Amino acid sequence: MAGTKYYYLDNAATSWPKPEPVYKAVESALRAGGNPGRSSHRSSLAAERLLFAAREKTAAFFGIENPSSLVFSLNATDALNMAIKGVLCKGGHVIITPFEHNSVLRPLNSLARDGLILLEEVPCTSAGEPDLNAYGEMFRPDTALVIATHASNVTGLIMPVREMAAIAREKGVPFLLDAAQTAGVIPIDVKELKPQLLAFAGHKGLLGPPGTGGLYVEDGLCLRPWREGGTGSRSHEVLQPAEMPDCLEAGTHNIPGIAGLAAGIAYLQEVGLAKVREHETLLAGRLREGLKSIPGVVVYGPENPLKGVAVISFELEGVDSGEVGYILEETYGILCRTGLHCAPNAHKQLGTFPRGTVRVSPGLFTTEAEAAYLLKAAM
Repeated sequence: MAGTKYYYLDNAATSWPKPEPVYKAVESALRAGGNPGRSSHRSSLAAERLLFAAREKTAAFFGIENPSSLVFSLNATDALNMAIKGVLCKGGHVIITPFEHNSVLRPLNSLARDGLILLEEVPCTSAGEPDLNAYGEMFRPDTALVIATHASNVTGLIMPVREMAAIAREKGVPFLLDAAQTAGVIPIDVKELKPQLLAFAGHKGLLGPPGTGGLYVEDGLCLRPWREGGTGSRSHEVLQPAEMPDCLEAGTHNIPGIAGLAAGIAYLQEVGLAKVREHETLLAGRLREGLKSIPGVVVYGPENPLKGVAVISFELEGVDSGEVGYILEETYGILCRTGLHCAPNAHKQLGTFPRGTVRVSPGLFTTEAEAAYLLKAAM
């Protein structure tokens, strides 16, 4: 390793560093103690107020009018499992895109293996995007759920989720939007996109700590809880409360994490999502064009950086992606991700399965000099 300096380009996995207010909020909440809804003493009540304020702030960030329809989760995977298993408890036909993460593929394929669901993938156009015409013809009387990632965690491609959600709503089928790669990066308003379900990670674009995420459930849509237990409410009853958010929030909340998530959102609101998007798009465009200019490098994803988020996958012809990642770290101090990125079907679509790619993902705190350094290292 050259010296001790690291260049972090793995924000699609988790953003780093976090804004200073996030670190402070986590420590403050951890030192304050208290378990919301479990006691009536001052520490518990203070934690309850923090939870309530964080729920209101997070809901408003996504244009959610009823904060009670927002459930805090452990991460996006947890939120997706809540939605998938909550909707598909009686089985049915499920439509997905070829770009889904294993947090979607694994629970669905487990249900399919057990004979509970039939899983079908939207075909792509020659441009590598979901074919909306074919998608519209896939619905059946037993179609129970549509799931789409907002942006690929392999190529950064933004999916036509507004159109997909509208078609699903017209067909009377719930639409689950996986915003793991887009929350905090591009504006998301549930009143405009109109998904019935929205899952997001708190530790990526929202700049919160690990162990945070959430699920929005449109009012009127009932999910069967897949985690049941104490809520601090209706303690005289032995069945999970039906009211949201308690229905899906069994167990002690991660109050320090939620405090950090709220601080991350507040920081984003201060900076402005437009500036975040402008900065990350600039870096992604420079990286994509710079990598494409290097002989032997193959870059995957949209040509226009505005059609994607700041996730760039590439290969160096004849060299294993794991070896490239090792050299980048050990020789240049560049931290990135290699392999299949928990999205095997996306790599099958690209033709990079099973070898995978090298993925770099700049974030809000990545500098232009750091992006230039990667290009120099790749030459």
